[in-house]
Amino acid sequence: MRLPRPVLIATVLTAATGSLLLAPHSATADREPPVREGAGREGTDQPTGAARAPANAARNALTSPVTDLSDSALAAPRRGYPREQVLSPDPENPADKSIKLGLTPYHAIAPKLNALQLLGDRVSVEVAGRSAGGHRLYLVTVTAPESARQTLDQERMRELIENAPQAAAKDPALKASYKTPVFFDNNIHGNEWEGTDAALGLIERLASAKDAETTDLLAHSRLYFNITANPDGRIAGTRANANGFDLNRDFITASQPEARAIRQIAIDKQPAVMLDLHGYVNGTLIEPTTPPHGENYEYDLFLKNTYANALGMEAAVNGLGYTPAKDGVEPVQIPFRDQQEGWDDWPPIFTPQYQAFHGAVAAHTVEIPLAVNNSEYDTLPVAELRRRSAINVDVADAAMRATLTYARTHRASIIADQIEVFRRGATGAAQVPVSAETVPGVPGIGPEDVYTTDFPRAYVIPAGGAQRSATAAARLVDHLLANDVRVTRATRGFRLAGRSYAKGSYVVDLHQPKRGLANVMLADGRDISDKVSVMYDISGWSLGRLWGATVVPVRSGGLSAVAARRVEAAARVGYVAPRGDLRLRLDTPQEIAALNSLLEQGVSVRQLADGSAVVPGSARARAAALARTYDVAFDATGQTRTTGGSPGTPLHRVRVAAAVTPGELFALREMNFDVVPVSTAVLNAGFDWSAADVLFVSSGLDHARLNAGAQAALDAFLHTHGLVGRGTVGAALNSAAGLLAVRPVEGNGDANGVVRVVNSGGPLTANAPDHAFVYAPVWFTDLGPGVRVEQAYAPGDPLVSGHWRPLADGTGGPTAAGGRAAVVSGPHAVLFGTEPLFRDHPKGEFPQVGRALLTVS
Repeated sequence: MRLPRPVLIATVLTAATGSLLLAPHSATADREPPVREGAGREGTDQPTGAARAPANAARNALTSPVTDLSDSALAAPRRGYPREQVLSPDPENPADKSIKLGLTPYHAIAPKLNALQLLGDRVSVEVAGRSAGGHRLYLVTVTAPESARQTLDQERMRELIENAPQAAAKDPALKASYKTPVFFDNNIHGNEWEGTDAALGLIERLASAKDAETTDLLAHSRLYFNITANPDGRIAGTRANANGFDLNRDFITASQPEARAIRQIAIDKQPAVMLDLHGYVNGTLIEPTTPPHGENYEYDLFLKNTYANALGMEAAVNGLGYTPAKDGVEPVQIPFRDQQEGWDDWPPIFTPQYQAFHGAVAAHTVEIPLAVNNSEYDTLPVAELRRRSAINVDVADAAMRATLTYARTHRASIIADQIEVFRRGATGAAQVPVSAETVPGVPGIGPEDVYTTDFPRAYVIPAGGAQRSATAAARLVDHLLANDVRVTRATRGFRLAGRSYAKGSYVVDLHQPKRGLANVMLADGRDISDKVSVMYDISGWSLGRLWGATVVPVRSGGLSAVAARRVEAAARVGYVAPRGDLRLRLDTPQEIAALNSLLEQGVSVRQLADGSAVVPGSARARAAALARTYDVAFDATGQTRTTGGSPGTPLHRVRVAAAVTPGELFALREMNFDVVPVSTAVLNAGFDWSAADVLFVSSGLDHARLNAGAQAALDAFLHTHGLVGRGTVGAALNSAAGLLAVRPVEGNGDANGVVRVVNSGGPLTANAPDHAFVYAPVWFTDLGPGVRVEQAYAPGDPLVSGHWRPLADGTGGPTAAGGRAAVVSGPHAVLFGTEPLFRDHPKGEFPQVGRALLTVS
């Protein structure tokens, strides 16, 4: 049995030298409501790249991390490498799940990193941010020492590659001296541990190795290690972080601080090669993937490098000598070569797929072989778990070392390919379809592997009357900027492709280095139902359709006549009318959050028939504070209060009992709802329903599994209060309680994507977007008396982008849903067949749930 790698001896440095956070070059922080993330938590480190402050920093101040001076230095002049610092220790935690596996517990990481910095002049440590649970995220850089001037030269060359790729391709100094950035991301799923230990072992060897290959590697590379991307899950032995999120599904949305930290690393360090270490698939699974391939990549360059590097990793892993008979380890598998479908790189939500849009031309998920989590963790003997973990560390180490060999021996072509990615984007060059001719040396390329897209010339996010929601538009612009997408703002009105746009409209020119990222975020996407029979995860995600702003693709025409300036942050839209009562539109999560804050403060608010809220002029000062906090507009109503009262229905602060997914819980709190989580177990243990006003159910509550007392208490609550249900679980509870007379119909459970919808208007769906997101879609038929259709799937085939096939018997497909009710309501109940809060993503749909919760109670 192989033993775990030896534990580094913790060494305490005698003096702190501090660390420098590189000043980044263009992106800005997201516009995020200040409702839960980091609330009340002190000592949050400033993330890598935090020096990139938006032009309007005040808008983001409530969610910006706070510097922990015990771990990171204050802003200082640029320095070279190494950048050493003393990391303060974490309290010892004997409950850390890593310990049972013979691996490194989180509390031992800081001492190990302190010790590694003492081994020479190659290792630097930065704190890249904090996890949802407040734990530090450590980014280690390993490279040959650099003077301050050499570091500045590296930064200039990195900027040149992205911002002037044609010049970079011809720059002899860059070809001779630019250091290839290589990024290893570890432990993003908390109960897939071993990448962290492999990284620590590799850093230790690189820190002091004297061989020619290591010397050459570090002279021509910068190696970045995200030691544990998910410390919350590492400690708890869970896949998710402390907020319950699968972080390897959060890219593009970036709702979690860990994902935002990795995003900033991608922007600031611009890795050309990266690995994301996972488990457990036996034999070790190494991407590239099966179809469908992301259509916005420069896939010929990506496949060329990922396949070649995969072969090197395969040789290294198989070369360890582990066998199925002796060790239970199967030979490596490469999905592109060895599988037909089912392991795709279509969505940009996974770490390697997202990294590709920032210039990574070789980016892989690596699934190490031997399971030690879930049931295995609980049932296998400790000795067997440690045997497996030791093998997994060896496998992860072999994959890392092979990748370093690839980066060293192919340095020139890797950097040339990264430059070419950015050149194609900046110049609007055509994509190159993969084929045996365009990607020589990669066997088995067929028509099933060819995925390209028709890039628009630009996107316009209109201002003025053509914009559904100025608040949603500003949030979307800030999110694009946070992802390093370039945006300009028109300084005067203009016409483009036969359409007029107001001054202040935003333009996203697709002739930019990261056009693939801009397009993958804003485009509709594609219906790929006929391309493959099964997908690994979601297939549609369009921010242009789901985030609540009007976004117009421009297919043709030049932009030379558009007078515009590049922006670093969206212009503020917060406003309060100077007199009279105020009208707050409830079309965005921020507006729902602002309303809930007013209700919490005891302000008397009424809802109009169009779903908007009327706020008394006497609350103008409070409205002004919320307009600044949430960047929302309180317009004049055109009405004044009279002795006869005010129009509309009174609204009240509601406490929500919620049996929901973690993403939905997070979204509810983003809208500033007071939420108490419940479940079957919680209700069976005895729940005080007097503390709740409305119940939201989508997961984890089964009426049939409640004991008699819990059933009686729940039924009594539902017949006097409100229910908002989502999906089959919500519909089942509605049926059990005998509320709305409807028949729910389940579509294909594997279906997901962006769909067209038709809104009926009224307080729930007035001004709602005409697109929604579905995941295991549901629709409602046989509607009884008193049931109102609030939203229906568009007639015919409503699917715009995603993957939605009929079942084997022909039922459950999108045409069966066409024209059917997607959202229904009645006295004290609303049922959703769509997924309006999915993974905290479809921001434009959040207000439908918010309005429902406020009106059914």
